[in-house]
Amino acid sequence: MKKIIEQYFDRLFPINRSLTGDGNRETLKILSEIVDLKITEIPAGTKCFDWTVPPEWNVKEAWIKDSKGNFIVNFADNNLHLLGYSTPFKGKLSLEELKKHLYSLPEQLDIIPYLTSYYKERWGFCLTHNQLSSLKNETYEVCIDSQLKDNGSMTIGEAIIKGETDKEILLSTYICHPSMANNELSGMLVSSFIFNELKKQKKLKYTYRFVFVPETIGSIYYLSQNGEHFKNKLKAGFVITCIGDDGNFTYKKSRRGNSLPDRVVETVLKKTEKDYSIIDFFPSGSDERQYCSPGFNLPVGSLMRTMYGKYPEYHTSADNKSFISFEAMEKSVQKYLEIIKVIENNDCYINTMPYCEPQLGKRSLYPTLGSQKESADMVDAMMWVLNLADGENDLIDIWQKTNSDFETVLEVVKKLVDNELLRK
Repeated sequence: MKKIIEQYFDRLFPINRSLTGDGNRETLKILSEIVDLKITEIPAGTKCFDWTVPPEWNVKEAWIKDSKGNFIVNFADNNLHLLGYSTPFKGKLSLEELKKHLYSLPEQLDIIPYLTSYYKERWGFCLTHNQLSSLKNETYEVCIDSQLKDNGSMTIGEAIIKGETDKEILLSTYICHPSMANNELSGMLVSSFIFNELKKQKKLKYTYRFVFVPETIGSIYYLSQNGEHFKNKLKAGFVITCIGDDGNFTYKKSRRGNSLPDRVVETVLKKTEKDYSIIDFFPSGSDERQYCSPGFNLPVGSLMRTMYGKYPEYHTSADNKSFISFEAMEKSVQKYLEIIKVIENNDCYINTMPYCEPQLGKRSLYPTLGSQKESADMVDAMMWVLNLADGENDLIDIWQKTNSDFETVLEVVKKLVDNELLRK
């Protein structure tokens, strides 16, 4: 899987993405090779709660040249050089005038920052601080051949895998950042390959909804159309971002704090990872803050690796291919699939013989083969299942108590059900 992920990464990385534009369309077209995407165009000017879909932005070229005609910065070399949503501009400026439109990172001398101006019209360029410091006091020629179309649109993608019930699991990611690896492409690639793996499964209890939208405005629009539906149908949701580096897993809880995804992820990480972080919800970050806004308060968390804002490469040109790991991305896909497996199999059971222990030996329910540890884990899980199967505790509650992996708990449940000692 990791080789295929890398191949798609290489195709997607150079594309200029934003809230809107042809780069987003091209991105979703490529992802459609993996995901059965339904692609929708939302007209600019569409109202969604307190927000409005902005004009569509596209760029043909953007550059600064010195007095000798040499390129100082060029959008064609790195699309982070252009301030996102820059308005068109052509002209000649002195260094003093030009500097009012230049942005750098004084504390990171050789890195280009990623900046945008979505909702206030301005133009500008981003460059390394060393480039900025080396500019001479002369006249510079500036060209930004961009277009903001009021009759354009915002492009979103969604895909649904139907399960046995209409209760849903949401996996949401965003498609609005240009060439950034961990903060952008890892989310959409991990989401796409989760879809690819889930589609192979013959039987799913829940319906799975995959959403690919520009951050903030995209999820706000999507909630304006689907928020009430989610209130009734959503069992668990995840915002997938910053999931491709070698860092330990970090889980940001939903606003509720003890929702199904919170309980599942915390238990899976505790059982399968040595080092991880669980953090409480806070009302900034990515699209989880829209899904968890008080009017919706949906059960949506976010499983990441190194969280946004917590690594120096974040929102810079250093968030590139060398920063991420395709092996880590593959493992991230598998971790989400582990979580989904627990969600799919999480039920409440009732012990049909709750008065003292049932005699397990005569039913051949004590393991007679296998290692001592395997036997001990099986018996441990069986005792916990029988004791806590009171119709109140679900399998997550029970699994938390055992020393076993989830497969062992499922095997125990099956044996107990087959022997009529347990029922849903």
